[in-house]
Amino acid sequence: MGRVNALDPTGPSGDTPDPLAGFHALRTPEGAELLAGLRSYDPATELATATRLRRTHPAALVSAALGQARLRQRAVAKFGAEDAHRMFFTPNGVEQATRTSVAGYRARRFADAGVRSVADLCCGIGGDAIALARAGIAVLAVDRDPLTAEVARANAAALGLDALIEVRCADVTEIDTSPYDAVFVDPARRGGRGRVFDPEAYSPPLSWATGAALKAPRAALKIAPGVPHEAIGPQAEAEWISDGGDVKEAVLWFGEGFEAGSFRATLLPSGATLSAPAVLPAPPVGPVGRYLYEPDGAVIRAHLVAAIVERYHGRLFDEMIAYVTSDELYDSPYTAGYEITDQLPFNTKRLKALLRERKVGVLTVKKRGSGVEPEELRRKMKLQGPNAATVFLTRVANVPTMLIGRPVTGPEAAALR
Repeated sequence: MGRVNALDPTGPSGDTPDPLAGFHALRTPEGAELLAGLRSYDPATELATATRLRRTHPAALVSAALGQARLRQRAVAKFGAEDAHRMFFTPNGVEQATRTSVAGYRARRFADAGVRSVADLCCGIGGDAIALARAGIAVLAVDRDPLTAEVARANAAALGLDALIEVRCADVTEIDTSPYDAVFVDPARRGGRGRVFDPEAYSPPLSWATGAALKAPRAALKIAPGVPHEAIGPQAEAEWISDGGDVKEAVLWFGEGFEAGSFRATLLPSGATLSAPAVLPAPPVGPVGRYLYEPDGAVIRAHLVAAIVERYHGRLFDEMIAYVTSDELYDSPYTAGYEITDQLPFNTKRLKALLRERKVGVLTVKKRGSGVEPEELRRKMKLQGPNAATVFLTRVANVPTMLIGRPVTGPEAAALR
């Protein structure tokens, strides 16, 4: 038996009504009143809350409202409280929706390229369509699942954007996109067993999405950040986007206004963006300098570490490790900097003795090229003292090495000031 959707109000008898009927019940005045009263409820009290509400409301409606309230609380992290508590969600919709900051950035790139209308294929619950509409772009939002399409339509109305967003329940492969300035495709990247890593196993496959993109004047395809670079064709500009230091997605851009054959890393919320040709010369390799620079994850995913080395006159200390080193201090939006005080061969006893001598009670453990688990190492150190340090478990010239230091740029350094 398949998992019942949270919008599908399954009653105590075990009957499974039409999920669309359950969703429509949430949009009645009674459903709206229930949801408004559940805005700040504590899921830990769900049983008591359900018992109380079922005295005055149908049990199926109460179950649906509680499920929707839980989804809205989860969605706050992506959409913000103001929008999340007006919108509707499905479990997959919350999981797969783009964070508002990232969707807004993408919408601005479209708008800056002169796009005024977009066919949003595989629109889900409408998060990207909402961002596009807020950028002044008219949107055709398409999803083949009837419930998901209904949720997207309700979200457009709830946020006052239904004049700019047309929602259509259809197979995206049958949509004529020729009337639109651009196409946006967000293929499903989850299957019955979890995440899908093969781009040709996306739904629809990346090859189909690329074909649809090449037929349009401009296009963007949202893909997983770990996409193999060899799957990216020369017609695309590939961009990796991080938000708050976490890599969120990759996007392939096509058409006028975008740089075919280039790779780009963009960091939000600052908007700092680094672009370079897809193929760069190998960076120089040398000894560990006074400073170590840790590139943002988007820079690493985009294979732009060599661009960082060139821009800041640094080097690698191991050709396979994405740490940059230099004898000069610089502050870059693309890296966090650390002053290295010690370089030791990997040895936990020596590290423990050094940390005890320096009275280190707070230890940040970072690793690249090491199989050691940071939490396990931290537990073995039995830290005590008022001082803090950072240890990098890595390889220098292919030799397991520990580098000890302190942050001098980036968020960690700012927190210490």
